[in-house]
Amino acid sequence: MDLRKLKTLIDLVSESNVSELEITEAEGKVRIVKSSSAPMMVMHQPGMSMMPTPSPSPVMATPPQAAAEAQAAEPAGHAVKSPMVGTFYRSSSPGSNPFVEIGSVVKEGDTICIIEAMKILNEIEADKSGTVTRILSENGQAVEYGQPLFIIE
Repeated sequence: MDLRKLKTLIDLVSESNVSELEITEAEGKVRIVKSSSAPMMVMHQPGMSMMPTPSPSPVMATPPQAAAEAQAAEPAGHAVKSPMVGTFYRSSSPGSNPFVEIGSVVKEGDTICIIEAMKILNEIEADKSGTVTRILSENGQAVEYGQPLFIIE
């Protein structure tokens, strides 16, 4: 795997809330685990054994009251979620108009934003038809896998 690509992956993990990232390619497998101090990278190439990694720290369960509050804070409607980790952009270039605004009517398959990941611009399409009622990410903001980007009703 290219060293620049590895550095980009490590930077993405260290700048985000992602605690672990694993990528498998023809050349091998890379696993990046963020500890409390800095990301740790483990590479696995075909024919080699996996290097041991520290066991994850115990995760505390969310109290029922906090879970109920989080559910109550979730907006109504269908959330379009990020399919990847990257940088969120509302338009195709800095000077152009955004793909959608609040109140825009979209059809399933319409491009609603772009997420840049590893210097590749990925068009994100609406997975449901309806009206955009909320835009949950700022232009140029780092987003995580599964993070809600838009609410469509």
